[in-house]
Amino acid sequence: MISLGDGTAVPQRRDRLGLLRERDFRDLFLSTSVAQFGYQITSLALPLAAVLALDAGEFEVGVLSSMTMVAFVLIGLPAGAWVDRMRRRRVMIWSDVVRAAVLLTVPIAWWTGTLTIWQLYAVALVIGAFTVFFDVSYQSYLPHLVGRANLVEGNAKLETVRSTAQLGGPVLAGQLIAWLTAPVALAFDAVALGASALFLLRIRRREAKPEVAQGSRIATEVKEGLAFVFKNRILASIIACTGSWNFWMGAFMAMIVVFLPRDMGLTPGEIGLFFALFGIGGVAGVFVVGPATRRLGQGPVVWISVAATSPWILLIPLAEPGWRVWLGAVAMTFVGIGGVVYNVTQVSFRQRLTPDRMLGRMNATVRFIVYGAYAVGSLLGGVLGQALGARATLWIAAAGICSAFLPVFFSPLRNLRTLPEPEPEPEPEREPVAA
Repeated sequence: MISLGDGTAVPQRRDRLGLLRERDFRDLFLSTSVAQFGYQITSLALPLAAVLALDAGEFEVGVLSSMTMVAFVLIGLPAGAWVDRMRRRRVMIWSDVVRAAVLLTVPIAWWTGTLTIWQLYAVALVIGAFTVFFDVSYQSYLPHLVGRANLVEGNAKLETVRSTAQLGGPVLAGQLIAWLTAPVALAFDAVALGASALFLLRIRRREAKPEVAQGSRIATEVKEGLAFVFKNRILASIIACTGSWNFWMGAFMAMIVVFLPRDMGLTPGEIGLFFALFGIGGVAGVFVVGPATRRLGQGPVVWISVAATSPWILLIPLAEPGWRVWLGAVAMTFVGIGGVVYNVTQVSFRQRLTPDRMLGRMNATVRFIVYGAYAVGSLLGGVLGQALGARATLWIAAAGICSAFLPVFFSPLRNLRTLPEPEPEPEPEREPVAA
């Protein structure tokens, strides 16, 4: 048995279903499933609404891509401190509801003939802001729900959902866009977010309201979170690797949605199939995590997973209309494998290392940097695409992605077969009591 920290014991299971036998985790799993499929629709439909419905240029598409992540820069750090003061499940529910309502404004504006690129910017910004709160709460809530000893299993199962959604979601999204147009397809993500909120409402395990010291200030708590992350050399190297990868991937993804329809002549359905092949790698990566960790060690698998798979992305800017573009799509399968192995390993490590009271701030600090990097990279991709063209930008971004593993390679993780256990937190100082 393992303790959840609130006096509740959860049995550790070794069968194939594992945590899925627990009703509360199953509801979280179902919530994640519908939300991830909806997210795949929005990820494809939002930029294609700009490209196909509004004839947006490269720079405008880059700005739109950055808007979905810029909220992590604007409110990412204080969001972590706020989440540490709130019940995380409740934050997740409200985040789903607000994002669903905002997405519904796009098809309504399309039907009335009033849709503009500025509305898409605003929708992307609001969705990004509430995604900040959802994501920080989500990764901080999992240790409470499953216990720290089950984090690798929990993250792996949830990563299976994300990878499966990457496999089937783009195909579904491409067909919906082809049948209904990109703006109308966004209504399906709104429905999915509403279903996600309903599954979260079903979870029976309730968190105690976090205790907040009287007189504590958000700014002080934010600084405490920053210090916790950056004083740990391994955490700092992981952030540097993820941030670098996200920066260049932001530039890459901003231009690939321009490159595929305009340079390669792919239809929305074919673009969906293209991205689905990336999802195949994600699903395969879930099954690779365990064997790779046992064979290579927990530390080496972090950098090897990125270093060995990123170079396959170079086949994308090499593509030409016809079979070579699909060769590039198959190459993305290997990038997907590396991404999942890397994410499951490093996220589980971060959650295990961090005490409960710091989980929100740690996750917010990491997301502030890595998603902020994605936003800046997307904007840079738009600028470079406008000046150099989509293909040249993809070459530059792909080269940057291939070098992202260097921070973790030159860190203690390079030869660390077993990750260190977290140090116990010091007891808080207490005021002396007068006799």
